[in-house]
Amino acid sequence: MRWAVVLVMSMTLGAATVPDLAELNRMIARFAPAELKVNTSALSAGDKQALQKLIEAARVIDDIFLSQRWSGNAGLRARLQEDTSELGKARLHYFDLNKGPWSELDGQIAFLSGVPPRKPLGANFYPEDMSKDEFETWAAKLPAAHQEQARGFFTVIRRGADKELTAVPYSKAYAQDLERAAKLLEEAASLTSNATLKDFLKVRAQAFRTDDYYASDVAWMKLDAPIDVTIGPYETYNDELLGYKAAFEAYVTLRDEQETAKMKNFADHIQEIENNLPLDAKYKNAKLGALAPIRVVNEVLATGDGAHGVRTAAFNLPNDERIVRAMGSKRVMLKNVQEAKFSKILQPIAARVLSAADQKDLSFDSFFTHILAHEMTHGIGPQANVRQSLKELHAAIEEAKADVTGLFMLQYLFDHKLLPAAERPLYTTFLASSFRTLRFGVHEAHGKGMAMQVNYLTDKGAFVAKVDGTFAVDFTKIKGAVRDLVHDLLEVEATGDYARAKKMLDELGVIRPAMARALDKLKDLPTDIEPIRPAS
Repeated sequence: MRWAVVLVMSMTLGAATVPDLAELNRMIARFAPAELKVNTSALSAGDKQALQKLIEAARVIDDIFLSQRWSGNAGLRARLQEDTSELGKARLHYFDLNKGPWSELDGQIAFLSGVPPRKPLGANFYPEDMSKDEFETWAAKLPAAHQEQARGFFTVIRRGADKELTAVPYSKAYAQDLERAAKLLEEAASLTSNATLKDFLKVRAQAFRTDDYYASDVAWMKLDAPIDVTIGPYETYNDELLGYKAAFEAYVTLRDEQETAKMKNFADHIQEIENNLPLDAKYKNAKLGALAPIRVVNEVLATGDGAHGVRTAAFNLPNDERIVRAMGSKRVMLKNVQEAKFSKILQPIAARVLSAADQKDLSFDSFFTHILAHEMTHGIGPQANVRQSLKELHAAIEEAKADVTGLFMLQYLFDHKLLPAAERPLYTTFLASSFRTLRFGVHEAHGKGMAMQVNYLTDKGAFVAKVDGTFAVDFTKIKGAVRDLVHDLLEVEATGDYARAKKMLDELGVIRPAMARALDKLKDLPTDIEPIRPAS
């Protein structure tokens, strides 16, 4: 449905000044309310107090992100709060879902008047009138150290009184809010008795003041506590102009000890998976770095870049290549978010794209396990200069690579009796879940990467579109087709073959007629969830 939603809603938003109440309510209904339950009873008294401080700090992060997303966000939200009519409430509700006046499910088109028609590509990291060429011309004239800062994660670019560009460190640009957040982290550190949490919170508070995040990223990698918190500037997706600037986000979570323990089996075999990838040996990592920790957690609160539009079900951080080379990257699985997506979104989709017989193979365990495998396989295969070689194509190729390499990994574990065999649930659930991703549209990296996968596997005969409009897996062909696609994507990354990557995405990263018809049947279903915190 995402393709159909984008087409219909974009036409609606383009034809009218702003959506009316009925239209806004239809847009809001694409996010199914889902209560995320978390059990805090096992926390110590000190950790319960620390948790409240971390929730407060996360809300400060939300304020910072609003200003990063667009310079007018804070003032606009304040005005929306003053309108207590039903239309005013709906506008505020949808603003909060998107963290701004642009509808993410509709190609970032404005749903309010008096704002830019689309989200500025550079968000509020750069002057809105600045072009790529102006930035690169200016940056190229700077001394080497200043060039690094200008292109770095943790500066915003502003114009001085002379209209010339200048780089401003985050610690200065967001000084007041970052100091508030730092003090709350230090207060939380004083309340917890867990040494690793205490250490992380202290050094992350200092990083907010200095823009040096290395030590606190290392401390976050070593975090081993009932409260697992991710807070700071990480992903660069909001910088669609240059892809340099990191947005602030926070995930306050509690670790699921039982599920985290299950993950050790995956970690123990990751080098074995690397060694058996369908790729020329010269491109394989003979010795992976020590595998970073895997955490299964339940979300208490997400804010900032972690809480707008389609919600994150798992993440893989940090992005500092120095730490990734030395320690790998930490995988965090948001189990209660995944459970909500499965029940509120995937099950209704499966009821329309799978036959009644195949629906019996739909499995939350397979859904959950594949997301884990996806996150783990980001860290295997070619790593050197892949992002730089594939440029703007990297995100779609890498997301597709992680999807199918995750399938390959799980099949390897099945075949070697390292996991109980569950081929039918794995591939059937993946097929149904592909339509969940496709509804986000092929303009987005995950959606384009998924369209490429579905079309490739269909061309290989592994996915079959039936005359009744449902889809099925051909279990005689799926394993070989997945292996072929893993090979092709890993080879593209290993060789940095931009032309080949572009050809694959141009030819396969599209919505074909059978897929479009299936998506159209899903248009009345929610696209994603709206997490609701239980009343405390």
